[in-house]
Amino acid sequence: MPVVREFRLPDLGEGLTGAEVVRWMVEVGEVIAVDQPVVEVETAKAVVEVPCPYGGVVTARYGAEGEEIAVGAPLVTVAVASAGGGAADTAASSPASSASSAEVERPLVGYGVVESRGARRRRVGAAAAPASAPAPVAVAAPVAPAEPVEPVAPAAPVVVPVISPLVRRLAREQGVDLTALTGSGPDGLIMRADVERAVAAKVAAPAPAAPVAVAQDGVVPLRGLRKAVAEKLSRSHREIPAATCWVDADATELMSLRRQLNSTPGPKVSVLALLARICTVALARFPELNSSVTEDGSGIVRHSAVHLGFAAQGERGLVVPVVRDAQAHSTEQLGEELGRLTESARSGSLTPAELTGGTFTLNNYGVFGVDGSTPILNHPEAAMLGVGRIVAKPWVHDGELAVREVTQLSFTFDHRVCDGGTAGGFLRFVADCVEQPGMLLRQL
Repeated sequence: MPVVREFRLPDLGEGLTGAEVVRWMVEVGEVIAVDQPVVEVETAKAVVEVPCPYGGVVTARYGAEGEEIAVGAPLVTVAVASAGGGAADTAASSPASSASSAEVERPLVGYGVVESRGARRRRVGAAAAPASAPAPVAVAAPVAPAEPVEPVAPAAPVVVPVISPLVRRLAREQGVDLTALTGSGPDGLIMRADVERAVAAKVAAPAPAAPVAVAQDGVVPLRGLRKAVAEKLSRSHREIPAATCWVDADATELMSLRRQLNSTPGPKVSVLALLARICTVALARFPELNSSVTEDGSGIVRHSAVHLGFAAQGERGLVVPVVRDAQAHSTEQLGEELGRLTESARSGSLTPAELTGGTFTLNNYGVFGVDGSTPILNHPEAAMLGVGRIVAKPWVHDGELAVREVTQLSFTFDHRVCDGGTAGGFLRFVADCVEQPGMLLRQL
């Protein structure tokens, strides 16, 4: 007899306690396979798809789009076959079926299967699937008792074709009714520009001829990424006694080296990649800065590997992706990894693993057209190098006034892990490498 299994929101790692429903990927009554993604959720780290470890018929969904669901709370219930090597047996043997799923079984009575979108494609391809693939629940339902209790499925929401979950979220936050929009994309797909035009039209619309009400201040709740950033920065400011030093550096030779490297065949080298390479060399010279203070403040953890974080602007706001083992990468490899992570940040597809575990941060705030900054450290890291814009300025070079490409470097550090001499030595070494990049050859 088929039974209903309850799949709960699993632990998504990194101490996350909940997630916001962005988009449901299945409907009630739909036949799903083992490990098929059923919902897209947004955590404080990233937007992720959550697969269900059970194959069968979706009998219920919990949580509306935009609603926060706690870890361990129900997500969906699925009717699975309990005998004959059906979906229940397959799901039970799946690695994804773990204690975190917190399953609940109960008999299913009088529930018919609806073959919905995607089901026919899976049924046709079932012959080519491996033996372990789950079989859909049979259409024939078991004989019901005299007074069967029919499960009541919630009404399926109107599905509007939208280019991405981020666009759907933008519409929700701005109060735009997607069902009233005509998409400008292929087959009427609603693009971000369509939502932005609707928002602009609302702003530009003339006020109704009615008495003017007294405007009230609005409160924007801290949620998702913004909430995580606020908590992390507040903790950093509260716990870390940070100090900042800075220096102007002549980057003319560094820019000349970059142009020379990019004039030859091969991947292009970015300024950020060159600065990342300088950071790894400098941290090998000053290893105490690649560290963090223990939770109780009683010791300093020295990290053998440099997991280099860098600030990147995405649709969800400012994020800090991490290049793992940056010290083991060549300059070209650093450039490729920085580029890949930057694109993922822009598209909002960074995973939680790509956003955690950094030991040192490189902050290129020069892309915003500013010269300097005194940033808050990325807790629990002990140091951050900031780089301002590279701009032509008057500069004394070889005893004469000349126009050179100059940048301001700033270095913010946890004063518990080192004194000013160490921090100043690190920053001076970085500046020397920027001014005379040939120095790096002595370190490689």
